[in-house]
Amino acid sequence: MGCFTFVKVMMILFNLFIFLAGGALLGVGIWVSVDGTSFVKVIGPISSQAMQFVNIGYFCIVIGAILVILGFLGCCGAQKESKCLLMLFFAIVLIIFIAEIAAAVVALVYSSFAESLLRAWVTPVLRDDYGKQKDVTGIWNTTMSELKCCGFTNYTDFSDSYYFRKNNDTFPSFCCNTTAAVCTETVAMNSRIQGCFQQLFDILKENAHIVGGIAAGICVLEIAAMAVSMYLYCKIDGKAYE
Repeated sequence: MGCFTFVKVMMILFNLFIFLAGGALLGVGIWVSVDGTSFVKVIGPISSQAMQFVNIGYFCIVIGAILVILGFLGCCGAQKESKCLLMLFFAIVLIIFIAEIAAAVVALVYSSFAESLLRAWVTPVLRDDYGKQKDVTGIWNTTMSELKCCGFTNYTDFSDSYYFRKNNDTFPSFCCNTTAAVCTETVAMNSRIQGCFQQLFDILKENAHIVGGIAAGICVLEIAAMAVSMYLYCKIDGKAYE
């Protein structure tokens, strides 16, 4: 019984932290999405990276909402010793765990397939929204500037795009060497600037041990959370027959 109480208290405290962290992340995400300008003023200027806040806001809202739900289910399930809430907590964590494993398998074993899926999603965004949507343009400008890359695959991603047509059939300056005054198709082709996907892939390979360590740590936490929730679930079930 002492072990059950200890595990129950730790489950409550851990999920209370998750709930509060998720609430804070959700609040920041809503603030950034609704009024990104005031958020930038509060945290101060961060050069062109401030342009990313709109999309980061949506990301924070999604992650924050998931954490709030998980924290609520885990905390209340342990506190009230509710088998239903504990099972919901277990099911959600299990779904997230399976999705992460599936994504890792697709990314590692079927890397070309993963690249095709990403290209099918990213290329239309570059073609239709780059140069038109402020947040999309800002994110890609920052990415291409920091990674010294051009587009998803290369400069051809911008061929016949909104940006291309609105700028006298020229490409973003990131697609050409800095010495080029105007980034025409010929200059872009001769510059041979690498696509951002390949750059990101190379960075991931160089830091594979860090990425792997973080992923392993998250998986261990998820497995521990599922094990604890099942332990409490089974103990509650056993108490019903005492």
